[in-house]
Amino acid sequence: MKLRDAHPIIADILLYRELQKLLSTYIDNLPHLIGEDGRLHTTLNQAGTTTGRMSSTNPNLQNIPVRGEMGTEIRDAFVAPQGSTLLALDYSQIEMRVLAALSEDEHLIEIFRTGVDVHTSVASRVFKVAEKDVTSEMRRKAKVINFGIVYGMGVNALKDNLGSTRAEAQEFYDNYFLTFPKIAAYFEEVKSHAKKDGFTTTYFGRRRFFAGLKSPIPYIRAGAERMAMNAPLQGTAADIIKIAMQKAHEGLAEAKLLDKAHLLLQIHDELLFEVEEGSVKKAREVIEYAMEHAIDFPVPVTVSVFQGPRWGSMEDVK
Repeated sequence: MKLRDAHPIIADILLYRELQKLLSTYIDNLPHLIGEDGRLHTTLNQAGTTTGRMSSTNPNLQNIPVRGEMGTEIRDAFVAPQGSTLLALDYSQIEMRVLAALSEDEHLIEIFRTGVDVHTSVASRVFKVAEKDVTSEMRRKAKVINFGIVYGMGVNALKDNLGSTRAEAQEFYDNYFLTFPKIAAYFEEVKSHAKKDGFTTTYFGRRRFFAGLKSPIPYIRAGAERMAMNAPLQGTAADIIKIAMQKAHEGLAEAKLLDKAHLLLQIHDELLFEVEEGSVKKAREVIEYAMEHAIDFPVPVTVSVFQGPRWGSMEDVK
């Protein structure tokens, strides 16, 4: 990837590798795994990841491509049975919302409480311009750093992702933490506790241990530090989606819709249901309410809803 612009053949090699991956992993492989009922059956592992998220194996249906024309075509091979619709409900920017709650940063909490676009609002604060004057490039940079901060990204990684100079990345990084001082203090506290205790905790108290924090090898220690910064955020998001799954089940049971709406898959921050066509609107309302009110949280959590007959071409309901 770093040599991408050095020679025209490199782009062709990368495209070839992408096509080869799609072909061997999905197109050639998945049809052989279809059961007698015409469906693919995966195994969801409750403790399959270090973050607390579920993993999917045999086959892994959480990594079916999302982006790009070819990825969409593979997703379009997943079709709801006749008389049913696929319904996907996805938490919007859940880890950023968790960061606002855990850091108790008033500025970030206010952004989510007012319901404005978080990347535009952050860009306006970091670049010190009015929200109406935020350009698409400013918003893009704010989005890169928002997700970078969540994943413990350093200045060098930020430089690569922004496509900027190191000096610009450093300035942007510094401005971000000046704008949101409680986030900087929160991360310092997380690192300090993790070094002392050897673990981090989610909002709900679930622990994750990091042996690498005591490693004498600097890059292992730095990697463990980055993971420790992200663990409470990703771990809390993982806890929330599991609570939401239970609440959605209870809500559907109460609405007498359990025989009409079936949870097919959990993909990170998203729940995918198959719903009988006559019950879609009611099921959608029940599940959306259950997800948005799954927990008592200082920051509102919101859900994006998509539906349609094919997984790859569902339409945004809102």
